[in-house]
Amino acid sequence: MVAVVSTIRHQGVEATEERDTVGSRRAAAGRRRTKPAVIGTVAAVVVAGAGFGAYAMYGGDAGGEDTARTKSAAGAEKAKSGPLTAAEVTSTAQRFLTAWQKGDVAGAAAATDDAVAAKALLTGYTKDARVKGAAFTAGAPAGAKVPFSVKATVAYGEASAPFAYDSALTVVRRAGDGEPRVDWHAAVVHPELRDGDRLVTGKAGDPPVKALGRDGTEITAAKYPSLGTVLDGLRDKYGKKAGGTPGIELRVVRGEAAGDGKGAQESGAAEVADKTLIELSKGTPGELRTTLDPALQAAAERQVDGRKGASVVLLRASTGEVLAVANGGHGFNTAFLGSLAPGSTMKVVTASLLLEKDLASVNKTHPCPKYFSYGGWKFQNDDEFEIKDGTFKASFARSCNTAFISQAPELEDDDLTRQAKEVFGLSMNNWSVGVSTFDGRVPVQSKAQMAASLIGQGGVRMNPLNMASVAATVKAGSFHQPYLVAPSVDGRALATASRTMSGETLGALRELMSYTAAYGTAAEAMAGVSGDVGAKTGSAEVDGQDKPNGWFTAYRGDLAAAGVVQQGGHGGDTAGPMVAALLKAGG
Repeated sequence: MVAVVSTIRHQGVEATEERDTVGSRRAAAGRRRTKPAVIGTVAAVVVAGAGFGAYAMYGGDAGGEDTARTKSAAGAEKAKSGPLTAAEVTSTAQRFLTAWQKGDVAGAAAATDDAVAAKALLTGYTKDARVKGAAFTAGAPAGAKVPFSVKATVAYGEASAPFAYDSALTVVRRAGDGEPRVDWHAAVVHPELRDGDRLVTGKAGDPPVKALGRDGTEITAAKYPSLGTVLDGLRDKYGKKAGGTPGIELRVVRGEAAGDGKGAQESGAAEVADKTLIELSKGTPGELRTTLDPALQAAAERQVDGRKGASVVLLRASTGEVLAVANGGHGFNTAFLGSLAPGSTMKVVTASLLLEKDLASVNKTHPCPKYFSYGGWKFQNDDEFEIKDGTFKASFARSCNTAFISQAPELEDDDLTRQAKEVFGLSMNNWSVGVSTFDGRVPVQSKAQMAASLIGQGGVRMNPLNMASVAATVKAGSFHQPYLVAPSVDGRALATASRTMSGETLGALRELMSYTAAYGTAAEAMAGVSGDVGAKTGSAEVDGQDKPNGWFTAYRGDLAAAGVVQQGGHGGDTAGPMVAALLKAGG
């Protein structure tokens, strides 16, 4: 028997907030926990042998299952309360990890605060994921959080591969009796898991796909890190159609809650691609040509590099071809699946509506007061500015909120929704891009919420793909659904808009965007972008954020782009330079 010694030491007193996961079972159940904290120092020994390990505690009260709860004078048990001790944290972690390592699924599940969910996932860890010989090594606790590393083997038939990764667990007091338990989430088993997901090893559901750029060169996540989730999505949709054969792999199979990705609250797009963790044996990839331009994709990667909340999309306006898509942080595909208020970039759509209804004219006087009240809400402009005796062109270029909201009394509740759908192809949930996308949302609202929607707040939700398409529609004169894989590959139909703007409205809208790029809030970012250009900035306030999300959408020649920097501030300062750089790179 080999003994491996591991010291677990407390790193100071720390209170850990309960995680507030969108759609989590805890929110649904309305459960409440006290904030756990840890004090003191404890050492532990990990003893491993014959594929299993066990913890031997020494020094101090383990504070585990056998510890008696305090009793009142009447003899009734009282629930434990107060900060967790270091002993409670360490003993709970050791109990869970030791049982899991021994294959005692019931025992490990009992050490959590959701034994049913834990038992199901831990059973699948060996039965479905086919993980064998797992050994766990705990690290030093940080408050109530205990990191641990895993070394195991995944085996399927004659194929096998090592499986090593790091994870962590958090100890909390269980509701009701206050006993310390592992705060159960699927991520405890593996950090790539979200609640509802599971691990499965077997023949790949879809053969691998060798994605090619528009020039025929291979597109890989190693070369273009932002494309990891995009390539997973292509495999999901085209793996069986591209001519390859499946291999053997361990993968994350997404469950019902997988759509609650960071940055996609209210996305309405729950379809997230499964993720391959290990290839035990490689399949034969099929080839799939995409519309991506490798040089422009590289440029997009540079723009979001090191900027976790940044996302950008570049399109060919006349066709809708996606030339580049990138997300800082390389996690959730906010550029395609994000659902965020677009702020004043939505004024492009609203302006087209006001122009069509003769509620605004480019060079005619248009109101831009400091404030405008409607539906019980008082709206104002950034820094409470006003434009006296100014034109609609000046209000658009300066991004005057009240210039748009002042027209709300003249509009029907569904006017903006119909304009977005009928002219710009948005909010219809029927785009067929080649991977999953969120196609924008412009709900029918009334009174104050309808007024807020006119300036891209209220219930309006978009992502860079949607807003790049808006700019492309203005430049091309009609909506062309964006796509990453040509419809000729699989014979699918692309979404269409039911009508186009009149020549007069289109010309006026282009004049507004051109003037904004040259003299308005977009001028600084667009300086040096030559040719036929137009742009619109946006800033969207979000509850709980110190800074708004910065938006920018623009076109140059036959290129259209949009970007967002979450919590970045004004769009002209943050997303603007990113979008302008891509338009310049496009030549």
